[in-house]
Amino acid sequence: MDVNILGIVAGVLTSVSMIPQLIKVIKEKNVEDLSWVMILVLICGLSLWVWYGILQNELPIILSNAFAVLVNLTLLICFILFRKKS
Repeated sequence: MDVNILGIVAGVLTSVSMIPQLIKVIKEKNVEDLSWVMILVLICGLSLWVWYGILQNELPIILSNAFAVLVNLTLLICFILFRKKS
């Protein structure tokens, strides 16, 4: 098996993994069960992967993780917009 194909498949799967959560949050406008700390840590980790991909000149790493950063930033924005203010 070509190693690049393996990397691309892994990148696509991990990049789209949060999309069902994002769709659920947008439909229900409910972020009660989300952890903003987890989202922030995930965004930081994904951003470091993007940086690593840039340093290594690895386009699959850059693109898949940059997409995941955007998805999770959107989730964080939804968290801020939809949280219940006590």
